[in-house]
Amino acid sequence: MASILVVDDELGIRDLLFEILNDEGHTVELAENAAQARSARSQFQPDLVLLDIWMPDTDGVSLLKEWSTTGLLTMPVIMMSGHATIDTAVEATRIGATAFLEKPITLQKLLKAVDHGLHKTLPKAGALLTPTRVPVSPDLTVEAAMTGGTLPEPVLDIGPQSEQSFNLDGPLRETRDEFEKAYFEYHLAKESGSMTRVAEKTGLERTHLYRKLKQLGVDLARSKRNGHSL
Repeated sequence: MASILVVDDELGIRDLLFEILNDEGHTVELAENAAQARSARSQFQPDLVLLDIWMPDTDGVSLLKEWSTTGLLTMPVIMMSGHATIDTAVEATRIGATAFLEKPITLQKLLKAVDHGLHKTLPKAGALLTPTRVPVSPDLTVEAAMTGGTLPEPVLDIGPQSEQSFNLDGPLRETRDEFEKAYFEYHLAKESGSMTRVAEKTGLERTHLYRKLKQLGVDLARSKRNGHSL
């Protein structure tokens, strides 16, 4: 697992990203502005940084450029914003950003970008990258601009499913509970016990999911032993 620095002036976003990344087993440090980010970058030495663009003191692109020109851009940086333009995204890429996440950030895109960033080979510190030629299109998103104009389609590998039989002659509620228990146990096993991923896959809030699993008698302790921390 990696050490990740989250830099965002919005408390709600910092807390959400902390919860998700911590649930995935990463060590997470938080900063609400560029000054705190500089200090954390020096003391924490993160493996990856999630950096908001619009902040009250120094914007994220300026901080990224500062790190790049002073030889401190030694880790992948993923930019985040809900109001950035394509020009801003391309500029961030030229400076050295690994990826860009548009807010609101979905769980799937966050985890995919983090995984990609942690396995990406960084350019030489201080070097500005040649900007990628991006086709002009009214449908082009900021995220697509940072990947050369295209975004790969996510591939979902369901894998083999074990056979499960239910008592169709019994009361509806009991049969439904049996199915739901098997359903959640399947997803817990598939996602290595990660409650965040299971909540995303099943479309339930984490609090509701916890209550549902407890009601169905799902063995959370066993899920924790077999996978990630809940």
